[in-house]
Amino acid sequence: MKFASPSTRLILAASLFSALIGCASNESMPSNAESQSNAVAEPKTVVAVDANNDELYEVHHDGRIYIFDDYTLYQNFNKLGHTPYILARIGAGPKGETIKFGLTSKDKKKQSGIASVDLYDGKLAPAENFYGEMRSEGRIYVFSTLQDMNDVRKIGEASYRFTDIGAGPKGETVVYVLNKSNKKKKPVALMEAFKKRNSQG
Repeated sequence: MKFASPSTRLILAASLFSALIGCASNESMPSNAESQSNAVAEPKTVVAVDANNDELYEVHHDGRIYIFDDYTLYQNFNKLGHTPYILARIGAGPKGETIKFGLTSKDKKKQSGIASVDLYDGKLAPAENFYGEMRSEGRIYVFSTLQDMNDVRKIGEASYRFTDIGAGPKGETVVYVLNKSNKKKKPVALMEAFKKRNSQG
């Protein structure tokens, strides 16, 4: 039985070591296909849907409260005294008034997702730049928060206000409703927002 010489054994050992290193290297290097399949997918851009939660309008008339989330519809109601499509809730107002939500043609067949209804019910949060108007008893109340609007609807009056007599489009008194956070400031931005909407009123 012949034994390999020390030099031969050294060469064999080196060859075996190289083979092992090569295998280890091949196992740790993924192919391009594997790299692509394991790559983290880029996040998809989500397009925000317009919630239509930045304005709300009300008219209190003959024991009814008409509510609109569309300015054009609200203005047409002020001129004509009626609106073609409504969702009525008899006796649902804070003092038993019938509430009539004025609907646009695109909302008339909806069972849900109507901004005016959801804002009124508290199911839809108002936008930060919320604007509201309420016409009642010859006055126009103007709001920068939905909470202030809800309070005046329930109470019938504003605890904090800035009154501008005769400033409405038909000479109505305009009441800018304030709250504890802004009661000491003249509501300049709110006044501008009202004038912009009612310049042709």
